[in-house]
Amino acid sequence: MKTSLRTLLAQTALVVAGAITVTAASAAEFVIVAPSAPPAPRYEAAPPARAGYVWDRGHWNWEHGRYVWAGGHWEAERVGHRWVPGEWVGHGARYRWVPAHWA
Repeated sequence: MKTSLRTLLAQTALVVAGAITVTAASAAEFVIVAPSAPPAPRYEAAPPARAGYVWDRGHWNWEHGRYVWAGGHWEAERVGHRWVPGEWVGHGARYRWVPAHWA
């Protein structure tokens, strides 16, 4: 009986460890790398201030081998945090997208 209980506990531990690994892998950040610099940002007039929100300005996305403009949008404020806009950062001949986030 003890051997069966030990086997059951070991199998349960393996299943739980596997579930944690799958959850961690699915939460991983995707890294977007482009082979060339993005075009100059488009002018986009920011709308009037909106209480409880910050404006995330538009930016270029890398999609299917080309840059595509993504218009700005509102992000709900997070008390005690500051908004850091996304940006393209050069890495040699390539560019990596650093997503906007709260810091």
